Amino acid sequence: MSKYQLGIVGGGNMAEAIVRGVIVKKYVSPGAIVVCEPVEARRQAIAAMGVAVAGDNAAIADCSRVLLAVKPQKMAEAMGQIAAAVQEDATVISIAAGVTTAAIDRQLGGRGHIVRVMPNTPMLVGEGMSALAAGPRATAHDLDWARGMFAACGMAVVVDEPMIDAVTAVSGSGPAYFFYLVEAMIAAGVAEGLDADVARTLAVQTCVGAGKLMAQSAEAPEVLRARVTSPNGTTQRAIETMETRAVKEAIVAAVRAAADRSRELGK
Repeated sequence: MSKYQLGIVGGGNMAEAIVRGVIVKKYVSPGAIVVCEPVEARRQAIAAMGVAVAGDNAAIADCSRVLLAVKPQKMAEAMGQIAAAVQEDATVISIAAGVTTAAIDRQLGGRGHIVRVMPNTPMLVGEGMSALAAGPRATAHDLDWARGMFAACGMAVVVDEPMIDAVTAVSGSGPAYFFYLVEAMIAAGVAEGLDADVARTLAVQTCVGAGKLMAQSAEAPEVLRARVTSPNGTTQRAIETMETRAVKEAIVAAVRAAADRSRELGK
């Protein structure tokens, strides 16, 4: 039996964020975690958090829980390296976008209780949004434990696996939509004569503040929007312009395209 409770395959930024989150929230103790990372510099950075590190993926052998934090194109290779080492009853959690639990099950030869997760990059600052789906043999206990791990880095919900593509399109890719909006706001401010640094500060803090206001309010977004929109005022003119240019429809179409692409990648 391994002395490690959680073995992590892949030591990228997301894995590092998860490790930091579970340690800070005392969900898993540092001494109970081993991270398999092939890059020496990354191993050193992760080891600084007090966890064990290894250059060989087989180090997860006998761990009761395994997190697959490798990129989708590296999954087959990683599965080949760990398949024989995974316990029959281990909880195997994957954050590889587009890789189904059925595919992981095949690659592991029917071993492990498989859970698929779609997190997003705000996990890096403890404000992530993750959605979990049960795969082959995953129990309610497996889901509860995995959900707790990702909740240590933000918020986490459970969905049926067919909904993961929609989750990918809304929250997985969502930060990029937000950054795109902020890019446009900064560019517009500069075009109106603002200094670029001032425009950035205005746009970023406005979005941070609006996000916090919405998160702490029970009101629907459209209600909050209406409260900012005075009749015949500046905000109304801006919203009318967006509606004339079908901005909302474009966003809906973009999310749908992202979901379609996620389905394609999963085939």
